[in-house]
Amino acid sequence: MASSKGYLDFILEQLSELDGITYRAMMGEFILYYRGKIVGGIYDDRLLVKPTKAAVRYMPTASYESPYEGAKEMLLVDEVDNKAFLTGLFDAMVEELPEPKPKKKS
Repeated sequence: MASSKGYLDFILEQLSELDGITYRAMMGEFILYYRGKIVGGIYDDRLLVKPTKAAVRYMPTASYESPYEGAKEMLLVDEVDNKAFLTGLFDAMVEELPEPKPKKKS
């Protein structure tokens, strides 16, 4: 099942107070970026984030779920209706996320 554009729009609205939120559509799902770093994505209309130490501290009871078969597990964000919670989560995570890999010159 692919994610809906409506759910993506809802999540983007919840994160609208943060500068630097972008996304990329990929195989029916959406990868979310914050300040150029991959934070997580929307998979089957679920918001999943990378299990950084900050994310685990921020959501100690979050369940681990796989975005798709064969993928590394990520943390399921249940509190998507809480705008302050989501912005705080992304702010807490961003410093621990790896820098994007430089693009290869063709």
